[in-house]
Amino acid sequence: MLIRIVRLTLAPSRVAEFHAHFQEVAPRIRQVEGCRHLELWTDATYPNVVITHSHWTNDDALQAYRHSEVFRTAWSAVKPLFAARPEAFSATVAHPASAIAAAQSSA
Repeated sequence: MLIRIVRLTLAPSRVAEFHAHFQEVAPRIRQVEGCRHLELWTDATYPNVVITHSHWTNDDALQAYRHSEVFRTAWSAVKPLFAARPEAFSATVAHPASAIAAAQSSA
């Protein structure tokens, strides 16, 4: 599994517009083959900073999404809302929570 985190700094006056767009497009993103999870977070200190948190079966699935019409349409709609360049990274799970909990209970 691949976890994708994307931090988006929005123009403060465009936050509501972003949330409305995300509500509309999120179900379509979630239906993309390989997407296993999708959430939107808001920074606890800066309400104009949002973070997408998604899980993909693998990098090929993520790249297929990034080259899809769903992505192109969504990205073109939100790009004008940014106040700063987006930051994105992908990660894999090195120590799953279940393994940490198991180690904790056996200690």
